[in-house]
Amino acid sequence: MFNKISRKEMRKSRHYHIRKVMTGSAERPRMSVFRSTKHISVQVIDDIKGCTLVAASTYEKAISAELKKNKKALDGVEAAKYVGKVIAERAKGKNITAVAFDRGGNLYVGRIKALADEARNAGLKF
Repeated sequence: MFNKISRKEMRKSRHYHIRKVMTGSAERPRMSVFRSTKHISVQVIDDIKGCTLVAASTYEKAISAELKKNKKALDGVEAAKYVGKVIAERAKGKNITAVAFDRGGNLYVGRIKALADEARNAGLKF
């Protein structure tokens, strides 16, 4: 008999293999993405110091209010694009221009791709 592996377990396995080789430093911190069914959040992390340098999420009141004002959902591609633009602006404010993109084991499609593309367009290099 075959054991069917759940999507969650497959994502955890991919994330483990990615994180084995990827680390963030002060010169090139790691940009980690977490995607739930309703929200998306991003952190720029210095793994050597073990601290978060910059973060943005649809959980934040300012971002969610801006999305609702523009009649956009919190769980869509448009929300991911907006969060990508915000994280790039905040990172540039802290003099961070290059990051290592950690997609968290998620496939590079949909909201993850939209966030990454918008962050690149706003000036982050990865």
